[in-house]
Amino acid sequence: MALACAAAIGLLGLQGHLVEIEADVGDGLPTFTMVGLPDASVREARDRMRAAVVNSQLRWPQRRMTVNLTPATLPKHGSAFDLALAIAVLAANGDLPPPARDGPVFLGELGLDGAVRPVLGVLPAVLAAQAAGRDRVIVPAGNLAEAALVPAMSVSGVTRLADLVAHLRGEPDRLVTASAVVEPLPVPGADLRDVVGQAGGRRALEVAAAGGHHLYLHGPPGAGKTMLAERLPGILPLLPDEEALEVTAIHSVAGALPPGAPMLRRPPYESPHHTASAAAIVGGGSGLARPGAISRAHRGVLFLDEAPEFASGVLDALRQPLESGQITLHRAAGRTAYPAAFQLILAANPCPCASPSGDQACVCTSWMRRRYLSRLSGPLLDRVDLHVTLLPVTRQALLATEPAESSATVASRVRAARTAARERLAETGQTRNADIPGAALRRRWRPARSAMSGVESALDRGLLSARGMDRVLRVAWTLADLAGVTVPGPLEVDEAMGLRLRGLAA
Repeated sequence: MALACAAAIGLLGLQGHLVEIEADVGDGLPTFTMVGLPDASVREARDRMRAAVVNSQLRWPQRRMTVNLTPATLPKHGSAFDLALAIAVLAANGDLPPPARDGPVFLGELGLDGAVRPVLGVLPAVLAAQAAGRDRVIVPAGNLAEAALVPAMSVSGVTRLADLVAHLRGEPDRLVTASAVVEPLPVPGADLRDVVGQAGGRRALEVAAAGGHHLYLHGPPGAGKTMLAERLPGILPLLPDEEALEVTAIHSVAGALPPGAPMLRRPPYESPHHTASAAAIVGGGSGLARPGAISRAHRGVLFLDEAPEFASGVLDALRQPLESGQITLHRAAGRTAYPAAFQLILAANPCPCASPSGDQACVCTSWMRRRYLSRLSGPLLDRVDLHVTLLPVTRQALLATEPAESSATVASRVRAARTAARERLAETGQTRNADIPGAALRRRWRPARSAMSGVESALDRGLLSARGMDRVLRVAWTLADLAGVTVPGPLEVDEAMGLRLRGLAA
């Protein structure tokens, strides 16, 4: 009887856990038994392993084999266990030196020809291996650049099972080593210079970028709602290292990493179709839930065009993530949590017929308009900081020869405002005005009483809820940062009120 162990990583959402794979090869009829809560894809590893081992000119044990995945209470899913399973079985059969208990972590899927294929979720898996005290990981060569993003970690890549076996037997130069990762420059996106007219919409977009605020754009077709939303990521600051790793880990689990760019520096942009289901937006699927659009938009932008056309259940499912910045999904196979701190941009036409000429050619009754826009519930809109009504672009603006401000110019002001907010909020751990708790707004960062008269009057008349007042104050601080003043005055507070109530009144 022989026993050997190898290490892998099991992922539950973005949370990784070290999994010890114990293989026992003993006397008896040739059987293969796997225990430890494996799912169907893990159980199918037996057939992939056998073919890979035989086609790699290695011996497949013709004995009784028992494989245990510990901890037994952790659900195991995915094909990333294939490589560690094969190493444990071969070591237990005496074909390899048994890996040390604190040895490398193995990640990879096996092809029937012995090739080691890339898998999803390598970045969070390597981060979990580092957190578990391991200092070396062997991954598929196709995942090497992604795994090398983790600092202070020894990472090697492998293309075939035979090469890894030869390496573990002591043969040199059989693995691919990680070279220095050269991050490509982020590709410039659509430029704000292309948006003609719409000074109010451009101002609201700049405020949203500077403070991390949510935005509701209301207006007829062709007014520029979609163009403005598509240009928001281009004026947002690039992600710092910690946030970039977090965003990259989500896209790694979702299988959405672009080729040739292992680290995502540009804030992500998601624009799902209005027929998307709740599971597609917030996350879901059979077994353990996978990240949805709100998690893929983490630290970036989620744009819902034609927002009233989305199912009401889908829209209302956004309310809790908007407040908490994360989504927790419960399924029969377990609970998974994903971050979802995104900026929400809603766009809506004023009525179902969406006449580009506005009221002049609209055939909708007032009841039809109210019914159409009521699909955006009051509790959802109350969580949106900026409400802006866009008017049709005028002929003078459309034919103007003077170019509008570029995204680079606006982005420089956004960076300056973000820097001011970060310095002011350094003691709280927050970096954006949109994240300041309401209690702190009303106590520590409350504007002067002379600047609050309009807000207090709107609160008394029922035009603002308590949540709405907090959001007005957050926007006022963002306006102060853009203006370069230390405290919001009457001008900033009144503009913040207008950016919230003007769209509601329309």
